[in-house]
Amino acid sequence: MIKIFRHLWFRDVHEQPVYLNDVAVRIRAGMLLTIPLFLGLTLYDAVYGPNWDVIVNTAVDTYETDWEDRIIYSVEATRRTYDYSLQTYILLYALFEMLIGMSVYASRLSPTILLSSLLASAHPPVWKPLLPKRFAWAIGASLISVCLVFFNPEVFAGWVNSLAGSELLPTTENFIPPVIPLTLVWVCIGFMWLECVLGLCMGCQVHALLVWLKILKQPCEACNNLDWDQIRAKNSSSSV
Repeated sequence: MIKIFRHLWFRDVHEQPVYLNDVAVRIRAGMLLTIPLFLGLTLYDAVYGPNWDVIVNTAVDTYETDWEDRIIYSVEATRRTYDYSLQTYILLYALFEMLIGMSVYASRLSPTILLSSLLASAHPPVWKPLLPKRFAWAIGASLISVCLVFFNPEVFAGWVNSLAGSELLPTTENFIPPVIPLTLVWVCIGFMWLECVLGLCMGCQVHALLVWLKILKQPCEACNNLDWDQIRAKNSSSSV
């Protein structure tokens, strides 16, 4: 237990490059998957749900029909309004989780990293380099930022207009089409599902592509993923 609190999901916090336990990473992805699922349902309801709430027992027959002989009723209804305070707080926490995992020492402030490290301690570790994971979490942080702007367009527009000294963005309507955050949320759901269920990190795949294009550099994973305890045990048994 003390070792887990000291090292969390890292093999050695002092080594370079830093490696972390991919089993714990997948567990954490499963935990955080609940966030885009909730936001996806919220966005779906906001975009495709009804815009009006009819007050119960207010329908009155007008004794008129439309062109298709359907009876027309008069009702009292209120236009639906949305308060995205809860969604904003959840997105801010998700952004915190994405950014905090990039730091070896600040990771101790993450509840999900601590819990996933505890749960992963019962399984053999699978060591993966931290650098591609940082790249993947940076992508996640970018997607979260777009959704934050969508849920708070007037705040973001106010900041931009204040810095620019002119009204570049409207403050009375959402300047981001709803299809953009809705698509990004479901992309995020797909990526996190692949991570936690299949162990496939799409952000790491993009990082690997950039390495192949010689845009980024990455150390040899196989060279740094050796089980030295097993090697020492094998050498000791062969020397006896």
